[in-house]
Parts: sequence; C-alpha cells; structure tokens
Amino acid sequence: MMVACYFWCVLQLVVLGLVASEDPYRYFNWNITYGDIYPLGLKQQGILINGQFPGPEIYSVTNDNLIINVYNNLPEPFLLSWNGIQQRRNSFQDGVYGTTCPIPPGKNYTYKLQVKDQIGSFFYFPSLAFHKAAGGFGAIKILSRPRIPVPFPDPSGDFSVLIGDWYNINHKTLKAVLDYGHKLPFPQALLINGRANATSFTVEQGKTYRLRISNVGLQNTLNFRIQGHKMKLVEVEGIHTVQTTYSSIDVHVGQSYSVLVTADQPAQDYYIAVSTRFTKKLLTTTAILHYSNSQRSVSGPIPSGPTAQFDWSLNQAQSIRTNLTASGPRPNPQGSYHYGLINISRTIILESSASQVQRKQRYAVNSVSFIPTDTPLKLADYFKIGGVFQVGSIPDMPSRKPMYLDTSVMGADFRAFVEIVFQNRESIVQSWHIDGYSFWVVGMDGGVWTPASRNQYNLRDAVYRCTTQVYPKSWTAIYMALDNVGMWNVRSEFWARQYLGQQFYMRVYSPVGSIRDEYLIPDNALLCGKAAGRTTKSP
Repeated sequence: MMVACYFWCVLQLVVLGLVASEDPYRYFNWNITYGDIYPLGLKQQGILINGQFPGPEIYSVTNDNLIINVYNNLPEPFLLSWNGIQQRRNSFQDGVYGTTCPIPPGKNYTYKLQVKDQIGSFFYFPSLAFHKAAGGFGAIKILSRPRIPVPFPDPSGDFSVLIGDWYNINHKTLKAVLDYGHKLPFPQALLINGRANATSFTVEQGKTYRLRISNVGLQNTLNFRIQGHKMKLVEVEGIHTVQTTYSSIDVHVGQSYSVLVTADQPAQDYYIAVSTRFTKKLLTTTAILHYSNSQRSVSGPIPSGPTAQFDWSLNQAQSIRTNLTASGPRPNPQGSYHYGLINISRTIILESSASQVQRKQRYAVNSVSFIPTDTPLKLADYFKIGGVFQVGSIPDMPSRKPMYLDTSVMGADFRAFVEIVFQNRESIVQSWHIDGYSFWVVGMDGGVWTPASRNQYNLRDAVYRCTTQVYPKSWTAIYMALDNVGMWNVRSEFWARQYLGQQFYMRVYSPVGSIRDEYLIPDNALLCGKAAGRTTKSP
C-alpha cells in the first residue's frame, strides 16, 4: 500500500511539474472586415481587425504561446504574416502564400505561434493580394521574462509607433495597376498609428518612455525625430543594442527600433516628425508629444530631418551595434555566441533587377522573377507533390541572364553557416527580409562586393536583425546560421517589388525528419491546390 501510494504521488508530482513548466498561453479572437477609415480625413475602405485600424497590439513575454483565431469576413481570401517572429521549426504558420493556404471568405483559421527565445519589437501584416495597402497591420511586443535582466530601467510607458507611407487610392486599384504591368505612383501621405497629423502621445515631465518604431509602409525609408528631444537606441528587432543617442533615426521599410525618450524639456507640446528619405518629393507628417502638465501647444517650425543623403544614413547604420554584455531572451550575454569565429560553408550573392517581361513590369533576384503556384510550396514539399517547384531553380550567384519567370526555390542545408551578399546595382535604397531568421549584418558599403570586402566586416558586435537595407549602387553582407528547418520567404520589403517577383523561398532541409528539427504539419492546417483532400492527422 505504501509502495503504491509512493508511485502514485511521484506520478502526480511529475504531471504537475510538466504542467507547471509549460509556457503561458495568450488567446486572441480576430474578426477581419472591410470598414470605413479616415487616415487623411476623407473616407476610405480599409481592413479592420475587430473594428480597429491599425489592428490590436499583441503583447507577450518570451516563450509565450499565442493562439490567434482569425475569422475572415472579407469577400476574398486573406493571410496574416508575422514580421520577425521566427516560427522555430514551424514554417507552416508563417502566413505567406509559399507556406500557408489563405483563409477562405467566411472561414476561420487558428494560428498557433510561440515566441520562442525572442524579445523585442515586431509587427504583423496581411501578406496576400496587396492587402497591406489597406491596413490589417499591428504591433507585436515581446517582453523579457521577469528573471532576465534588461540593460535599462523600466520605462514609465511603452508606446508602439507604426509609421508608413499611404495611398488614398483603394488597394484593389493599386493591385490592378501592378497586374496590368505598371509601376505604382508616389504615395499621397505618411501615417503615424493610422493617422496623418492627428496622433498624440502623453508623457509626464521628468520621466522616460520607450517608443517602439516600426516602418509598416510599402516602399519608403522614413526619418523619425522629436522636436527638442534626443533618442537613445536600446533595441533593434529583438537584440539589445549599444545605447547610442541620436537626434533622428532612418527607419527602412520593414524595420523596427526601440528608443528611450526622456521628457526633460519645459512643459509644453512638441512635434514628432516623420518624413520620407531619398525621394524627389518630400512627404512629412507629424504627431504630438504632449506633456501632461503642458503650458502651451506646439510652436515653432517642424524639426527638419537630415539633409545629407546616403552617407549620413550609412554612417548611422554602421554605428548600430549589439550590446555584447546584455542578456537576450536567456540569462546569458548576447555576445556569448562568437559568430565571427565560425567558418563560412557557402557564399550566396543576391542581386536585384527591374525589367519588362512580356511587356509588363517585373522585378527579380538573380534574374528570376518569382511566380506563385496554386499549391503552397511547403505543402507540396511535405506531401511530396511533384510538379510544383524545383529546388535549385534560382542560382547562388547573379547569372546576368535576361529576366525570366519561375517559382524560385533555393536549397540549403540545416546547420550550415552562410554568407549572403545583397548586391544593389540600382539607384534606389532597398530593404530585404528573411522569414524565420535573424542574421548578423557584418558589412555594408558602396560599389560592388568582392572577397576583399570581407576585410572590413564587423566580426565582433554586428547588429543582429531580420530586415536590412542596401544603399544605391552598394552592397550589404550578412552571416546567418541555418538553424531553423522549413521553407522560408526571402523578399524585398518594397511591397510592389515583392508582389511582382522580387522574392524567392529558401528550403532549409534536414534529412533526419525528426520533430526535434521540425514540427509535424498542424492538424488544423488549411489545404488547397494539389494538397486539397490530403490528411493532416498524425499517424
């Protein structure tokens, strides 16, 4: 009897321990609809989430499980993607059409995400059918666990600041412009948290606040600044940075930054200004930093941004470095992983281009302009469906061939350590993102990259992020550890370019087939195209 009780008690303790050790769950129910929005003071049709534009903020803590039930009440298919959330071992939930079937009209899908070993500032957005031009985006905050030290005191407030360019043209019209083979016109305005010149942030004099700034726009680099105030950079897309003070910051499309701002000026209201960079026409919008004991409204000229062009921005980018002594999501220094001592197993050079294919505007990577298929590539790979894509359909190096259309997939080996060079021979700033990963931005400079360019790499404290800019007639080099099995989207964050082919998928493959390397397909996975009718139930 005593023995039976002993084993039963031990079993109960084990079960209770397993339950207690499971990471917390956060549940969200989102209703996606069209609705009236007034970002420029005039009525437009926008995409609302639970009636909100921008959508609800996702607030979470490292390792939280996020259960997001999305009801699509649009009259067309819909997808959400998670900019910077790495989806460890789970590209099925990535929310881009190469991995995930769209949610049909009138149906729902439940995303099951875990912000495993992540902290920082990110955002979500609709990835299908140029919906991004209509809204449907929102902020994601991932806080450190209470026992993990953060390298600055708790701020008195934590604001999400979503900035981006905006059209007063319906997104379906913009999509039709692209479908007919034309370029988009210049946008009409800039927004801060979904409004032009109409947003306010209230602060108390003498206190310090965190601003999480994300560029959720379609194509333009934006400069962010606050009248009479300095900003201390503390975090970039999930990595604590060396705490450098700036008067303004260039935020490229798809990027996120966290800054600390102290309300240390006389009690009044101050302009927050956002303006385009590197454009012939300058767009500017403002918000208000409102002191709670303000004695007067804003006055004086709107603070101007930097007048220098690419050199100023390049110098700022090179000054952003990882804080090696700070803890990240785990209680160990961020510099404990010595990326500069690892041997590179492969070099990939990716070169963008713009051209006409069949008398329509297209964009490409290494001469290949991506075209989607009716079956998501990840599903075709999982179910071993032939005829959907071919691994190796995009070369590792620029081919200099005339641009052509293909469903481009690059093969890559699990646990390889690669060097990727983004070569930009065009006269515009570009912005590149890799789903499922962060990477070390080890170098960037003007001209054409050569092996000798490695001599100027930062192999000690390069910033670790998921979206990087490439300046005109310039290159940017990254190091990346391929530690996340799956089918991952590599894309331009200029959304018209992405839509018209400047993207491809990287298939990070492990022959072992173990769930330690990659999760099984979710039981609730939507199936479409040639995958329709298959079973997702585990044997």
